[in-house]
Amino acid sequence: NVPTMPAETAPGVESGKASYYADMFNGRRTASGEIFSNSNMTAAHKTLPFGTRVRVSNPANGRTVEVTINDRGPHVAGRIIDLSSTAFSALDNLSRGVIDVHVEVLE
Repeated sequence: NVPTMPAETAPGVESGKASYYADMFNGRRTASGEIFSNSNMTAAHKTLPFGTRVRVSNPANGRTVEVTINDRGPHVAGRIIDLSSTAFSALDNLSRGVIDVHVEVLE
């Protein structure tokens, strides 16, 4: 069961599902050693190096946000990135919980 890339996805862009951190993670240490805060523009990714800047876009509404990878995850099958709630809310309403996104490495 390998996820397929939509035809409109450009090379170097990963497509899949994004979710966000629950508030219970505030103050906990991330895999990079940083203290997590849902008010920061950060995210968890399974493989990208810590400190990598990525642009996450919501193809449903055209909104984008730039975040820094500082943790590992998501630990739920089918999801490609976990965003801070602040970053997720820039893309869509938190009540949606999980959205389709494109993730593009910036640096």
